[in-house]
Amino acid sequence: MDSNRPANPVEIFLQPGEIYFGDSNTRIRTVLGSCIALVFWHPVLLLGGMCHYMLPSRAQAFDRAGAALDGRYADESMILMASEMHKAATQPRDYQVKIFGGGNMFPGKRINGVGMRHVGLKNVDAARELITRHKLICVAEHLGDVGYRNIVFDIWSGHTWVRHGRMEQARSLRQGIEE
Repeated sequence: MDSNRPANPVEIFLQPGEIYFGDSNTRIRTVLGSCIALVFWHPVLLLGGMCHYMLPSRAQAFDRAGAALDGRYADESMILMASEMHKAATQPRDYQVKIFGGGNMFPGKRINGVGMRHVGLKNVDAARELITRHKLICVAEHLGDVGYRNIVFDIWSGHTWVRHGRMEQARSLRQGIEE
């Protein structure tokens, strides 16, 4: 048993587009497909959070002047998370970061007969770009491949668990139908 585990931890489940930042009394969970979760942990202060974004950024044609930040987009999700860190008198670079997700949820699917880069890989690229741009320390990742991931993050310890469902059954069913 973890000696830092609180008696009654707060359990948070993140939906796509949500972020959460909390203290050592918190466990955060989410489920990812092509989305990405960035997990932040401050090992000294036992603070941390998670953002769950769906897309790299808003369409270039969209004028977001005056629009509220939206956690569904990687760049805006990071701004929202950094704001929470600043409220705690910390900086994003003070945190260890783990990145998860970016799965291909439709393996073998082609658009007009052409294989295209799926949104999960575009989300992975966005996560890596955020890590570089903000000079973050990435200590672990579980990215790409096929299928979904269940993520559990305990802020009191910094431990993060991943269960990866690779969708073998769904893939073999699809192959049987396509043949």
